[in-house]
Amino acid sequence: MTQPAADAPADPAAPAGRGALGRLIGIRPGEGPALAWSWAYIFSLLAAYYVLRPIRDQMGVASGLENLPWLFTATLVGMLALNIPFGWLVKTLPRARFVPLTYRFFALNILLFALALFLAPPGADIWIGRVFFVWLSIFNLFVVSIFWATIVDVFTTEQGKRLFGFIAAGATLGAIAGSATTAILARSVPSWALLLCAVGLLETAVFSMRGLARLSERLHQVPAAEAREAIGGSIWAGLTRTLASPYLLNIGLFLLLFSVTSTFLYFEQAGIAKRSFPDRGAQTAFFAQVDLLVNILTLGVQLFLTGRIVRRIGVGWTLALLPAVSAAGFAALALSPTIAAIVGFQVLRRAGNFAIARPIREVLFTVVPREDRYKAKGFIDTVVYRLGDQVGAWSFTGIAALGLGATAVAATAVPLSLAWLLNSLWLGRAQERRAAAAEAQAAAAEAQAAQGEAAQGEAAEARAADGTATEAKPAQARA
Repeated sequence: MTQPAADAPADPAAPAGRGALGRLIGIRPGEGPALAWSWAYIFSLLAAYYVLRPIRDQMGVASGLENLPWLFTATLVGMLALNIPFGWLVKTLPRARFVPLTYRFFALNILLFALALFLAPPGADIWIGRVFFVWLSIFNLFVVSIFWATIVDVFTTEQGKRLFGFIAAGATLGAIAGSATTAILARSVPSWALLLCAVGLLETAVFSMRGLARLSERLHQVPAAEAREAIGGSIWAGLTRTLASPYLLNIGLFLLLFSVTSTFLYFEQAGIAKRSFPDRGAQTAFFAQVDLLVNILTLGVQLFLTGRIVRRIGVGWTLALLPAVSAAGFAALALSPTIAAIVGFQVLRRAGNFAIARPIREVLFTVVPREDRYKAKGFIDTVVYRLGDQVGAWSFTGIAALGLGATAVAATAVPLSLAWLLNSLWLGRAQERRAAAAEAQAAAAEAQAAQGEAAQGEAAEARAADGTATEAKPAQARA
């Protein structure tokens, strides 16, 4: 057997370097800087959100559980309204401009909330809290959706399967930092002061996004000239292109079913907190502690398991893990609706979403056109998600109005989870078909380009031969 040459070039598919990180997730040449910027970007966003999230949850409880469905309704209306100007920004401006503008708009909103809480007279904070609940429910989906749209725009499908779980670990670390900050300071620091921390973190996210965008050309996914141009299209493309595509519609169904079942669990957790912790500071600390536990569990899975799982069983079966766990969890909850069961299920489910389902769901968008990555994805991540909240909130209210308890809610969620599982498997097969078609198209384009270059070379050789023959004829005549 012939041995390879000692100076043979390194295999580009091999993990970069010999470090533990390269062996752990298979980082390849040129990907390290992009991963570092991605981590800084999502760390800042999630730290900002998780500083704010426990404050929102406490304000939602303080305003009355009976008002939560109306708050979810207002959130859906606000999400629909915000998608229109965001669609205009995506249509008109390049990514390097519309992303910072969106984040700084939200940062200005946070400053206004901090000022309102600082100046509010006693009793007025209830209404501020309701507005803040709606606003943060819009904020968290928009800023994270924009992050993942940027990531999908920079990395390929193959890179997504390897790296998105690892990138999501940066989100988990940010969430842990934000949750720990609020859990420690909530009893001694006023809410308006905590809001100011989130403003600085959003500006850090803008800086990191620009650093990542500069690497787009190096990663061979979006040419620099294309990245500098506006995406164009219609401001309504998020809606129209989603409705016109069975693939995008099924991604929307995946998120809708996840959101409905998540809302069922959220209402149960809110009720437990209000009954168990009468003090508002204790309620905020409780929500932060639950978030902290979720994120610690999530981090371990993201660092060590997510990439390995999707490479071993594929996108469809990986996506199906969360609905399978949900079906089993809701069935167990229907049989034994205890506090411990609800909290334990919430922790496992949310960790499974953040560690596995969310990063792998983003792989689905690596095989759609660039316009869909920002517009259709933004519509699905925000409006469809909040529509699921709405359906779940009013369904929960309707079940309670019939005099049925937690057992009926859990029993209703079981068939929804099974439908969600089938939807996941369909999406996995569709994604693989699209990825294979894209690879075949790229291979055909490369072959056509190679044939064109070969034809040009042959033509050049023919012209050179003709020139030599032409020069030889006068010489023969003179002889």
